[in-house]
Amino acid sequence: MPDSPAAASEHGRFRLNLLILSIVKFNFASYLTIGLPLAVLPGFVHDGLGYNAFWAGLVISLQYIATLLSRPHAGRYADLWGPKKVVVLGLVGCLLSGICILLSALSDGQGVLSLVLLCLGRVILGIGQSFSGTGTSLWGVARVGSLHIGRVISWNGIVTYGAMAIGAPLGVVIFRSGGLLLLSSIIIAICLLAIALALPRAPVKGSKAKPLPFRDVLSKVYGFGLILAMGSAGFGVIATFITLFYQDKGWDGAAFALTMFSAAFVGTRLLFPNAINKLGGLRVASICFAVEAMGLFLVAGSFDPWMAKMGAFLTGAGFSLVFPAIGVVAVKVVPQQNQGSALATYTAFMDLSLGITGPIAGFIMSYAGVSLVYFLTALLVCLALFCTLRMIKRMPGEPMVEVKENA
Repeated sequence: MPDSPAAASEHGRFRLNLLILSIVKFNFASYLTIGLPLAVLPGFVHDGLGYNAFWAGLVISLQYIATLLSRPHAGRYADLWGPKKVVVLGLVGCLLSGICILLSALSDGQGVLSLVLLCLGRVILGIGQSFSGTGTSLWGVARVGSLHIGRVISWNGIVTYGAMAIGAPLGVVIFRSGGLLLLSSIIIAICLLAIALALPRAPVKGSKAKPLPFRDVLSKVYGFGLILAMGSAGFGVIATFITLFYQDKGWDGAAFALTMFSAAFVGTRLLFPNAINKLGGLRVASICFAVEAMGLFLVAGSFDPWMAKMGAFLTGAGFSLVFPAIGVVAVKVVPQQNQGSALATYTAFMDLSLGITGPIAGFIMSYAGVSLVYFLTALLVCLALFCTLRMIKRMPGEPMVEVKENA
């Protein structure tokens, strides 16, 4: 990836952000295809098809497992082919997942076939998200220079969870209006539009430098990735089980709790865009883990819907800066030509966390209740906080990755 600070410095902060948004909008489209069915599929599998909480969690988690397995390939191909091709391939995967949901809706009377099609669609969606998410980050960095990698990662996260904030409640409204048929048709239309907008864009060449072997990249970033994995479990239990948590309590408004989570996530990134530069990534991450843990404890002990919503809000606010705060440190421990692989490998730890959170939490929920799931996850985030504080002591001079832009 080219480092072009001189070119990037010609843009004011506003123009720089617009340039980044012109690329990460494709990740917005891919995550919209994730957000739209997110609050619908667990209930559809559990209530519509008659499967238990384990299968409801597995359907959601299959996407993250597929993303985990394909993420290193996405980073490698983005480094070699250039990120635009990887983004377009990812959007095609999202399109195919919408087609699978459409076919599942058409076979709704046959429970096993419908479930298999949903699972297949989630796997394809996971691969598509891996390629589009990694590709848009690297495409953005290639356009503005690696000095601004923290800003690119942050904006990519904003559009990611912004799409989920919009998608979750909108998906519920669409599902109530026209079922999975209408929902899948809208997903397909979004993907076709995004592909049509991406194809005419100028490509970015891949790196010709010899990349490090995957095991070498992994050895450099795994410590950062493990902390990310523990912190990501909070997002996993909110995204996967908040709907069933509300059902268990006899409450309405689960989709709005997802919106609260996503709105807090986006709002925190918008309100504190320079926190990582001023305090350092690891220090910001430690603050975030403390807030995220408080949110999860609040959900676990909630006896009123407003408490659960506030807990989801705090969890989203806390998780907001975790990924970029640790990520900007992680990607700088490898040579520049390997930053795509490093970012993908680092992100794979979040995919791993989200992939195993669903089945494990579903198993615990089946035997001990959903509240315990949130309590145990809060303890795991506290462990992430402890590990981050230890890492701060070992890395007192962590590198800064972004310079102040011209106003």
